[in-house]
Amino acid sequence: MTVSSAQIGVVGLAVMGSNIARNFANHGYTVAVYNRTTAKTDAFMAEFGSTGSFLPAATVEEFVASLERPRRALIMVQAGAATDAVINQLADAMEPGDIIIDGGNALYTDTIRREAEMAARNLHFVGAGISGGEEGALNGPAIMPGGPEESYRSLGPLLEDISAKVDGTPCCTHIGPDGAGHFVKMVHNGIEYADMQVIGEAYHLLRYAAGIEPAEIAAIFRTWNAGDLDSYLIEITAEVLSQVDAVTGKPLIDVIVDSAGQKGTGRWTVKAALDLGIPTTGIGEAVFARALSGARDQREATTGNLPSGQLSTLAELGVSRDDFVEDVRRALYASKLVAYAQGFDEIRAGSDEHNWNVDPRDLATIWRGGCIIRAKFLNRIVDAYNADPDVRSLLLDPYFKGEVSGLVDSWRRVIVVATRLGLPVPVFASSLSYYDSLRAERLPAALIQGQRDFFGAHTYRRTDRAGQFHTLWSGDRSEVEA
Repeated sequence: MTVSSAQIGVVGLAVMGSNIARNFANHGYTVAVYNRTTAKTDAFMAEFGSTGSFLPAATVEEFVASLERPRRALIMVQAGAATDAVINQLADAMEPGDIIIDGGNALYTDTIRREAEMAARNLHFVGAGISGGEEGALNGPAIMPGGPEESYRSLGPLLEDISAKVDGTPCCTHIGPDGAGHFVKMVHNGIEYADMQVIGEAYHLLRYAAGIEPAEIAAIFRTWNAGDLDSYLIEITAEVLSQVDAVTGKPLIDVIVDSAGQKGTGRWTVKAALDLGIPTTGIGEAVFARALSGARDQREATTGNLPSGQLSTLAELGVSRDDFVEDVRRALYASKLVAYAQGFDEIRAGSDEHNWNVDPRDLATIWRGGCIIRAKFLNRIVDAYNADPDVRSLLLDPYFKGEVSGLVDSWRRVIVVATRLGLPVPVFASSLSYYDSLRAERLPAALIQGQRDFFGAHTYRRTDRAGQFHTLWSGDRSEVEA
């Protein structure tokens, strides 16, 4: 082994770690590789050792010694205790100025804690969100690194080099201090949850309201992907729906159990939004929809055993199949716009709360390639924030406002039809309710404040003068200034 000759090191050689190590090597870097289980390192070298310049290490100390200064070590291990263990092992072997990068899906508050702990030891810690799955890790992901600006000067060129490129622009940039990178990746994944759910709802309506078979729905999605809905998730949806099961000859979609898994980033997004007071209703409903899909015993007990009321068909409602398909497309587009708008609202709030100074234009730019939620209209989001960096909601941007004006009637019709047919559309419906709440002149919150004041003397504000007030509900019901 040549000592101190690797420009970057990767700890953890499962699929993501292996692929990102190969990505660095494919770009001409010498990469140190280490896994807690030596057999995994040996297997990596046996399969890929001849494809690039790799330096395998059997111990953490050997791994650290193989890195040139300032040392850059990227951790790709399971979030939680395993990450903390590896960080501490690396830190014990490193020297001041060295850089530890966590490329997993870590909770951003853990990243804030870890960054402070490493700073106390004169080490740099970078929480880097990496999106794109296995293929992206190998061929070019979107990367969202946080941490000290000084560390990005050393690390950034390498990450930008291996990231996806759109119009020559790397899908990687410095997001902000401490936990900013992992916070942004968390919200990215929350948007991803909502995006996948609304696509699922669109499929479900086409299948069970319009009676269209999966192969034809795949063709419809391919058509949609040629327009405003052009995105990675729409593209792969068509591929999934066109797949035929080799065992049964049925569409693969019909033999997949309808129970969706989740690894936590969606829940984290919703919890953080609650703490920040940001209504990410579409993302929240998408998380709850996955949870409900997994409640197999409850669903089996209730399927066919709960009254549905009087249901209809498209024909009975006088709705043509072609008109309905177009309405679903528009409702899908509108609901996707709401998901992105809510996600950017949460990022703005998180940035303000933690003084990260995250630039939303950077996020829309780097999400255009490599990542799971890459979509054509992200270019429009860049334009929106260029035109007005302080726009209160993306839905108020003139372009998106104009888009929604052409979608909202279809959006309403789809939700009415779904309700009449007894088909669930939780994110379609919650997204429309959110939109209607934004544009409403008055909300029922006035009554809620009256109730809170009645039972808890929580006070209320008036529309006609400043101050806080309380009605003496148990007394003469006169009003007093609080």
